[in-house]
Amino acid sequence: MVAFSTKRRILNIKKVSTEVEERLPRPLVSSPVSDQMRPVNNHMNSRSVLKIVFAAVLLGAFILSTPVAHGQSFDGIEKSRMKDILKIVKKRVKEHYYDPNFHGIDLEARFKQAEDKLDNATSTSQSIAIIAQVLIDFNDSHLFLVPPPTNLAVEYGWRMQPVGEKVFVTQVKPGSDAESKGLKRGDQILSIGGFKPSKKELWKVHYYYNAISKRDKLTLIVQGPEESAPRQLEIKSEIKRQPQTITFTTYFKLFDDFYEPENDKHRFLTVGGIGVWRMPSFEFPPEEVDSLLGRVSNSRGLILDLRGNGGGYVKTMEALTGSFFDKDVQVAEIVGRKKMDPSLAKARGGKAYNGKLVILLDSESGSAAEVFARVIQLNKRGVVLGDVSSGSVMQSRHFEEQMGTMNVVPFAISVTNADLVMADGKSLEHIGVVPDELIVPTAADLAAGRDPVLNRAFEIHAGQISADDAAKLTKYYWKK
Repeated sequence: MVAFSTKRRILNIKKVSTEVEERLPRPLVSSPVSDQMRPVNNHMNSRSVLKIVFAAVLLGAFILSTPVAHGQSFDGIEKSRMKDILKIVKKRVKEHYYDPNFHGIDLEARFKQAEDKLDNATSTSQSIAIIAQVLIDFNDSHLFLVPPPTNLAVEYGWRMQPVGEKVFVTQVKPGSDAESKGLKRGDQILSIGGFKPSKKELWKVHYYYNAISKRDKLTLIVQGPEESAPRQLEIKSEIKRQPQTITFTTYFKLFDDFYEPENDKHRFLTVGGIGVWRMPSFEFPPEEVDSLLGRVSNSRGLILDLRGNGGGYVKTMEALTGSFFDKDVQVAEIVGRKKMDPSLAKARGGKAYNGKLVILLDSESGSAAEVFARVIQLNKRGVVLGDVSSGSVMQSRHFEEQMGTMNVVPFAISVTNADLVMADGKSLEHIGVVPDELIVPTAADLAAGRDPVLNRAFEIHAGQISADDAAKLTKYYWKK
């Protein structure tokens, strides 16, 4: 299944479920090649298996600092294994990348340079960072390495998100070291380990600390909404170690340790005839669109909350798009090495929803979520509110690889195989969807748990929502 997604749940260990349906079984082994938009969790937790590799200078600086020890010896065999991974990555990019000119990058020279750096590498984590950096230099949201898993699960105990151009703490785990050190929702993050985060570069922080170099502690410089000066905090992480030899059983257990599936449920609410559907991703079968939309289809107005939705399956996005139109709509032209059919949303006839539609976006709304919102916007079918979306809109193929036979080392590569051009002739990559009404919560809003975006959506529908009802939709669950 083809997919557009940001880097938000690349391993796809869990399937998204609804509140009323049983969870779909997770596959132990996926198909070797799948055209799926696999989003990566944009939070600082153990399931965020992808969103970071720093620009060369920063990456080099981070490698010199001390990550959590893996217990992995780095000998000649391990170094040879890293070079083999580099060769596989090069082969996949060379054969499948959508731009045969590779954005002007000399592919041979770039990979030769990485191979030379591997000769001088002194650890597995450093080697993985070198390989990952080759892909990050393309500045392409869907081209990246999913590194081999370590035997470590890390929970940092807090979450962050870009809001406007700044980065704020959005959640703090009760009972965590972060809470005991005084970290609070609404604190602006000025520095993480000496790196100043920004909306454009934050994904590199996520990728580095969740995939490349997990840490037993992080040093933050933060400032609260009512504080006159910044404060520095050293926050300890929760660490769980699995056996040194990772099997399928321990591999999935590792990612279950801090993952709470409640956060991946679709949530529904109806208040005063206004339906709200908070959709965590488009990563569910297109056949389920009718039943999910049916939960709110009798509402006089609908609010589709795509905040934090990193994308998912193309067919699901097309099916949902068609549910809001009485005629077929072209979603986008798909431009790759080979001629591809455009993405098309077919009208659903009597199953279409014809009420007023409001869509909510934020900086973590990515890929399929962005494409859907832009189609609605371009066709003037609804109103888009919130923050500018992530601008991570491409189509990719996901290659699952492995090294070895008896002791298998799994890894994966996401390779961009197409760009998407919307009906206005423009791509959303690096730009994102600009809402019809730009509404950005303040630090004080975050600290108090206020949701001005949702409140404005209800105003447009001539309704209102209580703070308690709003909290039901946006509550964050921690693994107990």
